[in-house]
Amino acid sequence: MQKTFLIFILTMVILPGFARKNLPFNDGWSFKKAENLPGTMNEDWQPVKIPHTWNAEDMQTKKNIFYAGEAYYKKTYTPDRSLSGKRVFLRFEGVAAEAEVYINGTLAGNHKGGYSAFAIEITGLLKYGQENEILVKADNASKPDIIPVNHTLFGVYGGMYRPVELIVTENLNITVTDYASPGIYISQKNVTGKSAGISVKIKLENKNHDAKDALLVTTLYEADGKIKSKQDTRITVLPQGRQSFTQNFTVKNPHLWQGLEDPYLYKLVTQLIADGKMIDEVVQPLGIRHFELKTADGMYLNGKKVPMYGVCRHQDWWELGSALTDEQHDTDLAIIKEIGATTIRFAHYQQAERIYAKCDSIGFIVWAEIPFVNRVSTQEAGNAKQQLTELIRQNYNHPCIYVWGLHNEVYTPYNYTVALTSDLNDWAKTEDPDRYTVSVSGYSKVDQASNLNADIQGINHYFGWYNGEISDVEKWIKGMEKDFPDYKVIFSEYGAEANVNQQEEVVGEFGRYFSQFYPETFSTKFHEIQWGFISGHPYLLASYVWNTFDFATPVNTQGGVEARNMKGLVTFDRKIKKDPFYWYKANWSKEPVLYLTQRRAAQRENKTTSVTVYSNIGIPRLFVNGTEITGFKKGTTAVHYIFNNVELNQGKNRVEAKVIKDGKEYEDQIIWNYSPENKKSTESDQPKKKTTEHIGL
Repeated sequence: MQKTFLIFILTMVILPGFARKNLPFNDGWSFKKAENLPGTMNEDWQPVKIPHTWNAEDMQTKKNIFYAGEAYYKKTYTPDRSLSGKRVFLRFEGVAAEAEVYINGTLAGNHKGGYSAFAIEITGLLKYGQENEILVKADNASKPDIIPVNHTLFGVYGGMYRPVELIVTENLNITVTDYASPGIYISQKNVTGKSAGISVKIKLENKNHDAKDALLVTTLYEADGKIKSKQDTRITVLPQGRQSFTQNFTVKNPHLWQGLEDPYLYKLVTQLIADGKMIDEVVQPLGIRHFELKTADGMYLNGKKVPMYGVCRHQDWWELGSALTDEQHDTDLAIIKEIGATTIRFAHYQQAERIYAKCDSIGFIVWAEIPFVNRVSTQEAGNAKQQLTELIRQNYNHPCIYVWGLHNEVYTPYNYTVALTSDLNDWAKTEDPDRYTVSVSGYSKVDQASNLNADIQGINHYFGWYNGEISDVEKWIKGMEKDFPDYKVIFSEYGAEANVNQQEEVVGEFGRYFSQFYPETFSTKFHEIQWGFISGHPYLLASYVWNTFDFATPVNTQGGVEARNMKGLVTFDRKIKKDPFYWYKANWSKEPVLYLTQRRAAQRENKTTSVTVYSNIGIPRLFVNGTEITGFKKGTTAVHYIFNNVELNQGKNRVEAKVIKDGKEYEDQIIWNYSPENKKSTESDQPKKKTTEHIGL
């Protein structure tokens, strides 16, 4: 009888059913900042729209003066009576850093961690056809059992700063509460241009009284909507627990996901059918690809070597904090694409779902990590494992991700940290055996035990900024090649602060960290020298500039600016691309670049000076006040041209660079004003050399 029934449901027409509803739930909220919920719910509430943070100003403007603590959000919701008998969930993409959710005064659930999503079922707490009060308590105070355990490296902005969804399903559904994952996990094996093995694991829940016969239909669509492959599986879902079912595909002649060159995405649609009706559906991206990092060689994507030109990204914006729209996330990725980067380290926490989805479609190669950074409390082990689980399960299907980051610069206490980092690596491999893991050290050698448990060793070091000279990076790389030849090593952070309002005409090689004078010109020299060495050493499998954008550091003052880290290649408001931005664009991008440096160092104090031009379109011609300057020397890479002994006139000087490429003339121009009166002291008290290793800021 059962066999006959299953054959019948396979052959009958599938009718539209309830399916699931994913409804935006961002409007109609009110906000109140308070240590404890006030006795009255009707006074001093501010209407807000999610995303929202209460730290958009105070965490960005004054050192150590910001509110970190409790605040509340409330909203009324009247579910239609037709939803009675369905399952109803709230899914929060990000509430920082600890959340409690109440429905009509009853605790529905809580969550610890400000950067990962969480989903809570509220079915049994709702009054259908009536008004319900939803209250969310958010708390961004530092706590020893929630990573990050402080605000030192970056500020944890408080609030419901990412979108909220209301999800409604049938009683039989693809799970919503498996760490807020899609409930579907796509694995790939034996990927070549001829075939690829695709395995789809689907987690189901049945909240009906009895077992339920159903049909799982998973369809793989080409980008143009044509069906590439399809699997139908007859199943019986028991009424107890969460059950997993697996469907296996062999995709012939797959169109491979080839990063920026060809970020081809299939669409994988899984439908759950019962009683002849489609009752649930989840759509996921599928980029068929294989990553391989070869020691002392580089990254191979589908067997083809690709450059790993990397930048890091913090999510916050000036005057917005972390409460960003899709438009702001897209703007950041557009800037990163413009510079020519091929890979992004999303530091130091799980970032918005929009980000990973866009990286899939753009073709960036992504490093994703959890916020286990800088300090160890010995109480964070459970939360670190939880956030790692959330990171992996929520982002498992994104083809752009090649590595899971376990921690950044954590060391002592020795026994605890070594054991925890080993456990995190084992857990990551259990959750996802097909991706790499990475741990990061702030020391210049691969000799920290807490950093030897992952597949890859990341090194954060700032030669010439926190200690030594800029060119010390070359000696370091050669020493690493000699002492650690069999290790997979990535230069995970390097950079120097650059305040665009501070300029110096002639700079040395030792950094300004111990002063409050961070001229943009020093940062430019820093990157010119360091990328020159990095680019010539395939021992470093990838390198990541710290950082793409200036960001808030609410417990520090740097470069004369409170609560700011200015190592970004772009200013906090995204309005000014600093000289080092164009240095990397000239070296990395396939777009034509012709750029004169020191345009903001316009008040010149030396009559005889040098002029630097970046050009990836051929040898530039230089003109000063209409007169061509002949003779140049090449700098640290092929795009680097330096014209020495250039004479300036008193007053205004027009400096122009020109190149003709394929019949088209390119030109860049700046204005310099020279006067002997511009001579001034530019920080005569140079910082003393620091011999100890840095703790990254």
